[in-house]
Amino acid sequence: MTFNGRKHTLLLFGGDIAIFLVALWLTLLLRYQNIPTTEILADHLPSFLFLFGIWSLVFYMAGLYGKHIILYKNKISTIILRVQFINIIIAGLFFFLVPGIGIAPKTNLILYLFVSLALIFSWRFWLFPKLTKPKCREPVAVIGTGSEVAELVAEVNSNPRYGVHFVHVVDATQAGAHFEEFVSTIKQKNVSLVVVDSQNDSLRALHIRLYKFATEDRSFEFGDIRELYEEVFDRVPLSLLQYDWYMRNSTNQMLLFYASGKRVVDIVGGVIMGMITVCLIPFVWLALRLEGPGSLFIAQKRIGLHGSSMRAFKFRSMRYNDSASSAWVAEGGVNYVTRVGAFLRLTSLDEFPQFVNILSGELSLVGPRNDTEGLGRRLADEIPYYNLRYSVKPGITGWAQINQQYEQGNISPQSVEETKTRLAYDFYYIQNRSLFLDIVIALKTVKRMFFRVSSW
Repeated sequence: MTFNGRKHTLLLFGGDIAIFLVALWLTLLLRYQNIPTTEILADHLPSFLFLFGIWSLVFYMAGLYGKHIILYKNKISTIILRVQFINIIIAGLFFFLVPGIGIAPKTNLILYLFVSLALIFSWRFWLFPKLTKPKCREPVAVIGTGSEVAELVAEVNSNPRYGVHFVHVVDATQAGAHFEEFVSTIKQKNVSLVVVDSQNDSLRALHIRLYKFATEDRSFEFGDIRELYEEVFDRVPLSLLQYDWYMRNSTNQMLLFYASGKRVVDIVGGVIMGMITVCLIPFVWLALRLEGPGSLFIAQKRIGLHGSSMRAFKFRSMRYNDSASSAWVAEGGVNYVTRVGAFLRLTSLDEFPQFVNILSGELSLVGPRNDTEGLGRRLADEIPYYNLRYSVKPGITGWAQINQQYEQGNISPQSVEETKTRLAYDFYYIQNRSLFLDIVIALKTVKRMFFRVSSW
């Protein structure tokens, strides 16, 4: 079951390109006070078409094509404003620095900024919602209980952008004990889809009754609540998982193409990170030295692939070297993040010395982010199946880092509950990992580094 996410994303992309073109035409109209001639368009189009591709990539990196951006509007305005200003700066650098370009549209770029902003806001907030608004929401029944089921129901029912609406929610015990009443209710409410936990063996007796009734009546179809949850939230529902999921995904071997391609990307990325690190060293050393005594680097004992031990190298960001995130809560002021360290963490520059770990093969650019040893052991005691996240090589960034929103002021999980959410994202990555997904994560990580806006 889908919410036409891919179709909506393609429509957004196509609409943005159309807006870029229309904005260029209107800019030329305003600039020259006349309908643009074929010659003027021919002078501008080749360069601007190249920029449109770059701008679209910046839109993507800023998260403006994610499916959740379609649903939530409270922060889109700020993101679009930032992105368009960045795009205009990119255009300015392109026209003024790239040789061989016959136009240098200083006035045109200023006009284009305002024209394109007006058109993009009209497209994103008025026309696109009208084009994609469901004509009617499909009534759906849910058989399930738990916080994640309640979370799914609340999310879908509170947002009219989804094409479904949960009209009847019941747990498996009630549905089984009062089966005839359940069937009568969903018929009265014209339910066409029943969402259940199809892989739960304890519900097998109820499944048999439902499937038997469905084949005889043919008035509704079935959907899997896990798949629906993953589609809406991009993470795995931990409370609904059974042993078969863990066995199937923890032993899943990477295809040769993916494994070799991932390693090539890691090496290239590690070399680039190494070059940046070398350039940063004198500036970071001077800033840290001006702030107070302490080493330039730290080496943390962290958990590697299959629970192995490794030492991760980072720029020091805290007053003392031995903090190593010994707990998932603050340490009562004994240790603290320095001002230079806060900047390094905000920009993720403190992570760059880990290029050594990437080139040695201990880390990947993309994968579940590993914990320090002490913290990892404690979390494994608190959270079932936690160590499964180390069945794949850990990474500097991952699916959780680009999706999870932490409590205000946090840049990483600070509680067991936040860590459980991170684990749900990690399991989603383990289940769906691919070279394409790694590229998506890498691009969105760049977005987080430069834009520092909430994930979508």
